[in-house]
Amino acid sequence: MSTLLTLFFEFFKTGLFAVGGGLATIPFLTDMEVRFPQWFAGATVADIVAIAESTPGPIGINAATYAGFSAAGVLGAVTATIALTLPSFVIITIISHFFERYRSSKLVGDLFTGMRPMVAGLIAAAAWSMLQLSVFRKGGAFFASVDWLCLALFAALLGLMYVPKLKKLHPIVFILLGAVLGIVFSL
Repeated sequence: MSTLLTLFFEFFKTGLFAVGGGLATIPFLTDMEVRFPQWFAGATVADIVAIAESTPGPIGINAATYAGFSAAGVLGAVTATIALTLPSFVIITIISHFFERYRSSKLVGDLFTGMRPMVAGLIAAAAWSMLQLSVFRKGGAFFASVDWLCLALFAALLGLMYVPKLKKLHPIVFILLGAVLGIVFSL
């Protein structure tokens, strides 16, 4: 029972403060990985995010479901998932009630204008965290800690996404290509 309560509290807190979408949950997940390694069943946050990105559904919810299941089975998965989504549900319900009334207010417009850069910053911070998790090894000098193969794969796939003829491809093609290249180069 205490595991379920801890899961609920940790993922509720994540859902409450991870503004900006699923990538904004990465710093919270990284913190949980350190404090509750048993929840991740030996997988790293980078592995969980890679799996969550490749499966249908939002990253944060997929990661919460994975961690909850690893910690306490199906009941843990349900608890973590509900805890992560509950703050958004409550906040959006409250905001929607007032938004209709104050939609044309200059203050509300200014509020949303001010939030855009903050959300972009949170997403950029999450992207930086993900880049560090996937391209850099722990410890050592900067150049010694770079996984040059991962960096090359990252650069190659990023470049391919901007080739005009390839821009029309569905993102799953790039995810699958990255997975295949990861398997080939790890052999």
